[in-house]
Amino acid sequence: MSAEKNEMDIDFIREFAFHMRKHALAMAFSAGSHASHFGAGFSLIDILAVLYAHVLRLDKGNPTWPERDRVILSKGHGVLAYYAALAEYGYIPKEDLPGFEQDGSYLFGHPVRSPKHGIEFTNGSLGMGLSLGIGTALALKKRGSGSRVFVIMGDGEMDEGSVWEAFMAGSQFHLDNLIAVIDRNRMQLGGDTEGIISQDLLAERIPSFGWDCYEAQGHDLEDLTHTVQLALKCGRPSAIIAHTVKGRGFSFSEGNNAWHHAVLTQKQYESALEELEVSYHGN
Repeated sequence: MSAEKNEMDIDFIREFAFHMRKHALAMAFSAGSHASHFGAGFSLIDILAVLYAHVLRLDKGNPTWPERDRVILSKGHGVLAYYAALAEYGYIPKEDLPGFEQDGSYLFGHPVRSPKHGIEFTNGSLGMGLSLGIGTALALKKRGSGSRVFVIMGDGEMDEGSVWEAFMAGSQFHLDNLIAVIDRNRMQLGGDTEGIISQDLLAERIPSFGWDCYEAQGHDLEDLTHTVQLALKCGRPSAIIAHTVKGRGFSFSEGNNAWHHAVLTQKQYESALEELEVSYHGN
């Protein structure tokens, strides 16, 4: 069993994130012509590294431990980061990762429930994850459980009306065991979020629904960790707007919406591995 650590071990989280990036690259390359949601996955890496390396209360030997924290990947196409975190934590065997998006594999392009691998919920259609989180958090409270629920969302997903209905319900039911983390990379399939439906007022809108709201630099491990710890103590449902870069980590993909869903060639894979090694070992 593992509880969140009392002291922040940034070096450990950073190493966890480094290995997550290597796992995610390997999966994206294995997907071949199926392609992968590369940009969405790599903007999430640091967020999920903080959760799985430091925050979540889980049992490594029992993925279905009743008192575990729950993670809901509402941004279902961000599975590269999700599977990478589960593999680095030990729930998904690393030798299964090359099967990503291949026939016969349980590692689909959007998560499909597999409790023994730590995949809690099936998700794909955007806008449903927070509602699922409301129901899960409410059920846990009614059981008297101390488990927390973390819902990982995208900023493009905030266009969905169901999201705002869920925000209303979260405060109505006083769900202080619920945290929404919004991956604010400012891009969605159709382009720049601000040119579609502006989300620049998120930090004002969310508190008006009775939630606490925080902002963090989504690739600053220390800032992210500190912000999650604040949110866990606030006594209300809370949201964290994590400012990120789509396709974070590689010169060819950072801030490039062409990498929303794309094929990773062998040359790009090798180049990305080299950049990753330089970035990690050069600091």
